Amino acid sequence: MLVLAICCMSLLIVSLDNTVLNVALPSMQKELSASVSGMQWTIDAYTLVLASLLMLAGSTADRIGRRRVFQAGLVVFTVSSALCSMAPSLSWLVAFRMLQAVGGSMLNPVAMSIITNTFTEPKERARAIGVWGGVVGISMAAGPVVGGLLVQSVGWRSIFWINLPVGLAALLLTIRYVPESRAPEPRRPDPVGQLLVIGVLGAVTYAIIETPGAGWDSPLIIGCAAVAAASLAGLLYYERRRVQPLIDLRFFRSAPFSGATVIAVCAFASLSGFLFLNTLYLQNVRGLSALHAGLWMLPMAAMTLVFAPLSGRLVGSRGPRPSLLCAGAAMAASGLVFAVFDGESHVPLLFTGYVLFGVGFGLVNAPITNTAVSGMPRSQAGVAAAVASTSRQVGGSLGVAVIGAVLASGVGGGHYSLGGFTDASRPAWWIITGCGTAVLLLGAVTTGRWAKGTARHAAVLFEESPGPRTSASS
Repeated sequence: MLVLAICCMSLLIVSLDNTVLNVALPSMQKELSASVSGMQWTIDAYTLVLASLLMLAGSTADRIGRRRVFQAGLVVFTVSSALCSMAPSLSWLVAFRMLQAVGGSMLNPVAMSIITNTFTEPKERARAIGVWGGVVGISMAAGPVVGGLLVQSVGWRSIFWINLPVGLAALLLTIRYVPESRAPEPRRPDPVGQLLVIGVLGAVTYAIIETPGAGWDSPLIIGCAAVAAASLAGLLYYERRRVQPLIDLRFFRSAPFSGATVIAVCAFASLSGFLFLNTLYLQNVRGLSALHAGLWMLPMAAMTLVFAPLSGRLVGSRGPRPSLLCAGAAMAASGLVFAVFDGESHVPLLFTGYVLFGVGFGLVNAPITNTAVSGMPRSQAGVAAAVASTSRQVGGSLGVAVIGAVLASGVGGGHYSLGGFTDASRPAWWIITGCGTAVLLLGAVTTGRWAKGTARHAAVLFEESPGPRTSASS
């Protein structure tokens, strides 16, 4: 239980860091004289690096020792948090956020491996993972209020101070109590695949964020599109030929796995876009303080905290389909409240939109990993879960990039009235509605009898061969 508590401490600081940061965005924007795209980069610089390195960190921990990598992650994350609090400009803040993500990539996937190896009995492991998932709900509920209180009383730099005592305590406890463990047969490193993944994610996100300012016909944007396309083509070609690829393309022959991957992207794109829009709206348009803005978002966070564990129990008893269908319907309905009925203009509608989104997001997280590993051999479950976790971060990056780009193209200089914000944000709310609808449809299609059959077929492929053959081994 002490090991579980230590691992949950790492998850808390990583999860709390994201929710707290959103509340601080308007204050950071004013002090650092940043544009909307600048605010996007303070979030996406972190999520991009995190998404790119999650699988590398997990395989490295399996090879050289999970406790060793976990300790390194705590050190890097804690030190970089201190550097973020002292950033003299936006560019330095973005750079320190990227360093922070390097540390964060060594925490969550490695902590999950430590928990899996500590709790060997299935029921105990299930309870431990349930506690682990509950920490995300706690961070969602506490983040806006804690962030608002700190920003209003001390300033935005203080949001990074939270990580220092928690990170230091987790490090000391890890050294004393967490046992070292390694995988009996660790996967080989794949540096080429890793670079190609970074090329795809980085180029796509940069192009989306910078397009409102540079224009679609800008040589820079066209170059980014070319880099992304070439990196994706190279990744698909190269990974098919490796014995132990970074991303095994055979996973995608399973409809539940492919569906879970897309659902994770859509759900977390909706979340990041939702938080980004509402933070700017509550403080820049309604003129609320950071603390009051955090309190206004409590209905969403509270619903997430309540429905996340309920979804876990529902998945255990009824499978992932009911949770995914209800989640998609609730998230789509929340988007419609703002896209069709101008929810920002009326407090009851605003409250309804927040509650609906909190219910939807609370329901969607638990079935993602369950659906990803559905029907897979136990030996491949960890890798499948890692891809699902990476998809969550990719969705977070794309959500901020796309929603921010749509908002930036509609608001011009960034100073607008309630009516101006409503008009500028309406396309963004339609995107969030579309993401919720995609969760609903994919939840229906990828959890049925046909989908389970494709998962069994994919599992047979892994049992027949340990991995794709290269031309040399053939």
